Amino acid sequence: MVEFIEVTKKFGETTALENISFKVESGEFVFVVGPSGSGKTTLIELILRNYLPTAGTIRIGGIELGDISKRKIPEYRRRIGVVFQDFRLLPDQTVLKMWLWL
Repeated sequence: MVEFIEVTKKFGETTALENISFKVESGEFVFVVGPSGSGKTTLIELILRNYLPTAGTIRIGGIELGDISKRKIPEYRRRIGVVFQDFRLLPDQTVLKMWLWL
C-alpha cells in the first residue's frame, strides 16, 4: 500500500506538490501521468525516499518513510520497484552481475 496524507514538497520558494492525499491499495496498478512540471518526478522521488516531504506523511507498506534511518534506506528500496521513463540503465552492468551483487 502507498499512502500520501496531506503531503507538500517545496524546493525553496517553489512548491512542487501541495497538500496531496491518496492511497494505492495492494494489487492496484497505477500510472503517474501529467504535463512537464506537474510533480511526477517529485512524487516518485518521495516514494523512493530521495526526498522527505516538507509537510505531511508518506506510508509505504505500513512503514512511515520519515521514520526510516538513512542506514535502512537501501534495504527499504529493495522492497519496491519503479520503472523510470529513461530506464536508468547501467551500461557496464548485466542482470547477472547485478543479481550476484545483491
